[in-house]
Amino acid sequence: MSWQAYVDTSLVGTGQLDKAAIFNAEGTSVWAASSGFNVRSHFRQILFWAEIKIPYVAPAEIKEVVNAYKDTAQVKNVQSAGFHIAGDRYVVIKSDDRSLYGKKGKEGIIIVKTTQAILVTHYPESVQPGTAANTVEQLGDYLVSVGY
Repeated sequence: MSWQAYVDTSLVGTGQLDKAAIFNAEGTSVWAASSGFNVRSHFRQILFWAEIKIPYVAPAEIKEVVNAYKDTAQVKNVQSAGFHIAGDRYVVIKSDDRSLYGKKGKEGIIIVKTTQAILVTHYPESVQPGTAANTVEQLGDYLVSVGY
């Protein structure tokens, strides 16, 4: 299955998530992204996406995520500072070596790190956080089981 198929079928296609992207584990490369959840990689795109108001994951935002996984402190910095995705700040409700969950009102972000990838997903107000988390964690388990 292609990375885009994982996004389209195993994540957004479940109806539990409305946006998703898959990055390499270093956060330096986007392997796939859902429509409407774009990634800015250079200045020209920044101006373009800002003008038409499409949600995006900025390089600095994915760097925050990667740094959260590298933080080995008992209380991680991200737990007190939160993190940003698509320009919105999320309060951390879970942060461990594999998973990072954030909430903003009734919507949220579920991020799962596998051996070689980082799954960044968004669930809308209409979805229960546990259901969304289960969907992403299951794909994460599968990817780890096949070496990714």
